[in-house]
Amino acid sequence: MPRIDQITLRCRDPQAQQRFYIDVLGMVGRNDGTIGYRDEEAGLVFQPAELPYQPSNQDVYWKIALAVPNIELACDQLRRKGVQVGAARQFQDIGYLAHFQDPEGFTIELIEHWFKGNRPDQQHDTARLGGGATLNLLTLRTHDIARLHKSCLDWGMTPLSVQHVHGFGFTLYFYAFTDEHPPDPELTAVENREWLYQRPYTVLEIQETEGTSRMQLTPDGAAGYAGAKFTGLVRELLPNELQISTETP
Repeated sequence: MPRIDQITLRCRDPQAQQRFYIDVLGMVGRNDGTIGYRDEEAGLVFQPAELPYQPSNQDVYWKIALAVPNIELACDQLRRKGVQVGAARQFQDIGYLAHFQDPEGFTIELIEHWFKGNRPDQQHDTARLGGGATLNLLTLRTHDIARLHKSCLDWGMTPLSVQHVHGFGFTLYFYAFTDEHPPDPELTAVENREWLYQRPYTVLEIQETEGTSRMQLTPDGAAGYAGAKFTGLVRELLPNELQISTETP
């Protein structure tokens, strides 16, 4: 079974980035040269860049999301290590989440396995981030999901969820290399969402934004998303595949 295996980000100081993800977020070095949590999830690679990262709503890259059993525990652990984390909140019927940035300005999302108030009463491993984080989501952006949806199906990915975000001008689509299917066959069902955030593998999340302008690629030499590799397939998901415009050429 293929899987999302490697996410490459260009940055000004790759070694400092690695130290943050290992010392603060609890990732480890893996045999394939990436850093991450479990082998079933994607690992991260940091490559050098000459110019700093400039995030934008038009950037094809949005974030990674770390799913945790206890988001308040994760926020407290990060704050005690000097990380500025936004307050955890239930965002619509999407998820119970919080955000922070790594040292180079890349957004990282914390998302709990359960909606606010639904967490089971159980003990969590306080030595691990949030009781045991997983790299749950790689989130990229496009203006036109149709071509990317076809590509995901051609690669053998399974659609897992569709989430309409009211009032924010975008819809979220989720795909993974898996034989699993969500509990409710209706992909827009809210009941599937907590299940989604508990998957033990990395899921591709695509944010389809409203508008017709082209998504922006990272300028040559600048920090940003450089691509994702899939184990079991001789291909990568490169930034230019998300630079899709609905404008007539």
